[in-house]
Amino acid sequence: MCALESRTYHSKLSTRRRTVLPSAVCERLRISPGDRLHFLVDDSGVRIEKAAGATDGEPLSAFSEWSSEADEEAFADL
Repeated sequence: MCALESRTYHSKLSTRRRTVLPSAVCERLRISPGDRLHFLVDDSGVRIEKAAGATDGEPLSAFSEWSSEADEEAFADL
């Protein structure tokens, strides 16, 4: 297996903290409009991954309105 070539891409953050991901980044992450992203933050930096979706065995993961701590507690026995 060959190593991936390292490349640098840039994006500007708006005043509302929004940015546009370069198309090469979207292709590498295999993301498209409507997909959710997962940010992993640690002492070495930040890693962005495509978040698990409904096709990953969690059919209700697409419904973010049921993702609070209270909901997790209320539905823990189901």
